[in-house]
Amino acid sequence: MTALKIPQHVAIIMDGNGRWAEQHGLPRIEGHRKGTQAVEHILKAAEDFGVKNITLFAFSVENWNRPKLEVAALMQLLDSFLKEQEEQLVKRGMRLRVLGRTSELPTSTQKLLRKTEQATQAFDKLTVGLALNYGSRTEVVDAVKAITRDTQEGRLDLNELDYDVFRQYLYTKEMPDPDLIIRTSGECRLSNFLLLQSAYSEIYLSDVLWPDFDQAEFGAALKAYASRERRFGKTAQQLTS
Repeated sequence: MTALKIPQHVAIIMDGNGRWAEQHGLPRIEGHRKGTQAVEHILKAAEDFGVKNITLFAFSVENWNRPKLEVAALMQLLDSFLKEQEEQLVKRGMRLRVLGRTSELPTSTQKLLRKTEQATQAFDKLTVGLALNYGSRTEVVDAVKAITRDTQEGRLDLNELDYDVFRQYLYTKEMPDPDLIIRTSGECRLSNFLLLQSAYSEIYLSDVLWPDFDQAEFGAALKAYASRERRFGKTAQQLTS
């Protein structure tokens, strides 16, 4: 296990909960509920493999367009998950970081997120990024607004603005860019997820629906990552010389 080249940061588009529920003749919310169990398995797998950062795409800015009853059920499920997981995160030395426009989430959810972030802020064994009400385009807009404010108020000189400075205004500023992005359920798109940060990420597509994505599937993704040559614009010859 430790012989693998382990990515510092794995980001996952957790897709397929609804289809899993349909395949099993269950309401869609049961697919989401089963998906939270998969989250627990993958956090354990990330811990075992020695991954230092993992980001989970839990709810996008576009997901508000889903049926209102489903959205309400998802928020209730999120609240329950946070209540259940806070103790485990503390016990295992994991830090929670929330990524997205959290001010637009229900008040009860915001309070639980702040509480869990504060309870885990001192830990560094594994940083868990939870992308909620997240969209890469809105992230860039929020970053530009913040840069504009800092420029107008004299805290930033635009002549010094480069990507390293710009990334300090992104939601993921405290995490390295993802080395590996995993998408489950066989879909082949990034869906407005970490578009800037994934410029040089390796992408792994799995046909497995998220509720069935387990430690073995996670290990297969890491193995595939370890077999790839990451050149970052260089030639293969440059890397070996």
